[in-house]
Amino acid sequence: MTSVKEQEAIRKLMIFLQEWDNAHKAARSHILDNFIRSNNGKTEPELELEFSQGASLFLARLAAWLRMTYLCAPKQVTFLALFLHPCRRRYIIEFLEIGGVLMLLEILGLNHLKEEDKRESVKLLQLIADAGRKYKELICESYGVRSLAELLATCSSAEAQEEVQILLASLGRGNPKYQNQVYSGLLAVLPHGSPHAQQLALQTLHSMQHLAPLLAVLGSAHPEVQYEGTSRPAAWGQGLLQGEGISALAALRALMEPDNAKR
Repeated sequence: MTSVKEQEAIRKLMIFLQEWDNAHKAARSHILDNFIRSNNGKTEPELELEFSQGASLFLARLAAWLRMTYLCAPKQVTFLALFLHPCRRRYIIEFLEIGGVLMLLEILGLNHLKEEDKRESVKLLQLIADAGRKYKELICESYGVRSLAELLATCSSAEAQEEVQILLASLGRGNPKYQNQVYSGLLAVLPHGSPHAQQLALQTLHSMQHLAPLLAVLGSAHPEVQYEGTSRPAAWGQGLLQGEGISALAALRALMEPDNAKR
């Protein structure tokens, strides 16, 4: 039998959910603003206590609204960060079960959206990746590396590019099943990205200690790209001697073949 306090919490939850269900777009944005102010920094148990074990019901509604409207205005993506903190594993799992990763990745490829919106999606993907190896693998299995590499190569916002670099570096660490995929994605940025994108890709490749990108950037006209390609050749050479650069050289050869150069 529920206590009077629990009954009151359930009543407040039902009122809150009914208010959300009946609200129009502007009203929902106002509800979300209030929700963030009231619950930012709370742990998963604290959120469940606040919502009488019903926080998942609100997350489901928020995700459903995102799925229906993100093609036009993905502002609500920002508010999902409250649920998708790595310490709130339960909410991450629930978000993934309804296709959350695919939604966030699709936002990255929508040309009509602002780069700030795409940056927010990258931040959420980073929160998911921070939850552990299997979550990194899920992002990679969903063609996330390709989407992120394309965004790094094509976007003009330095802030967005740097967020993408951080996520790609994260996907390349502690994720052996897809490390080569991350490496190939970074290589693909070199012939097509802006100088800043090339620089960020090379910085990440440095951290992975591969040699092959050096060969691709020695002819660059941009000093910052040449610097990244030549600043630590000794470390790269050591990696190659240990056999780490073999797959990298194969990938680089594929990029430099005439058929690929024409694309």
